[in-house]
Amino acid sequence: MCIIFFKFDPRPVSKNAYRLILAANRDEFYHRPARAADFWGSNNEVLSGLDMEEGKEGGTWLGVSTRGKLAALTNYLQPRLNHDARGRGELAAQFLTSDTDSLSYLKKVSAEGHLYNGFNLLAADLSTEKGDVICYYGNRGEREPVVLVPGTYGLSNALLETPWRKLCFGKQLFLEAVERGRELPRDALVAQLLGVLSNDEAQLPDPAIEAQGREYVRPILSKYAAVCVRCPDYGTRTSTVILVDADGHVTFTERSMLGSDPTRWETTTHEFRLQS
Repeated sequence: MCIIFFKFDPRPVSKNAYRLILAANRDEFYHRPARAADFWGSNNEVLSGLDMEEGKEGGTWLGVSTRGKLAALTNYLQPRLNHDARGRGELAAQFLTSDTDSLSYLKKVSAEGHLYNGFNLLAADLSTEKGDVICYYGNRGEREPVVLVPGTYGLSNALLETPWRKLCFGKQLFLEAVERGRELPRDALVAQLLGVLSNDEAQLPDPAIEAQGREYVRPILSKYAAVCVRCPDYGTRTSTVILVDADGHVTFTERSMLGSDPTRWETTTHEFRLQS
């Protein structure tokens, strides 16, 4: 399970403004093997963490490429999973290495959505010259993907902008951090956003989460109903902030848990300029 907040404005008025501000948490079992974010691909053009679970190796939940491809994935909360379904992480990884534009890719994905357990996928083409395009598709929602208009969005484990209490709460914290960030240097804005992603205040009651997750989510509801999830063997393992400025400069900061110890964390930052 994950949560994502993002604000995008392809043509910011101020040269100091950001075209994209994205803050995301990845929630997963602590024992599931994964690699921290680094560059990979045929020309080391893709930056993302990687799932290393047997049979799911190479999938990812969030990544961006030097060619301007960005993908972000969340699972759709469902009480029962089809264990024979294909790994959802491949959907993000394949887009990051493809030459297909975001809308065409999601149309192809929508035709195969029944092969996967529930998911939401954001796919973006970031281009300093042509302008940025962000598209969304969820296989538990409308049949066709949509092109998003510039604005601020929240996505958790229901469809885009579903008003779960933790999503609304986190989105408000995100907006406040972005507003404060107008007057802050980049590193300070990143720190503010990581603070938002660390908020573990449960937003209860939330009948919508209970109705969707039923018996699967009830035992952990008091922890799950927060932006930052912290259970004994499951929770937020990675927090990521991506900034793209008007000139196409990308800052990718990842705060990741060391091993399976929620008291030990490591923060790394990668920077590059979009080639498109």
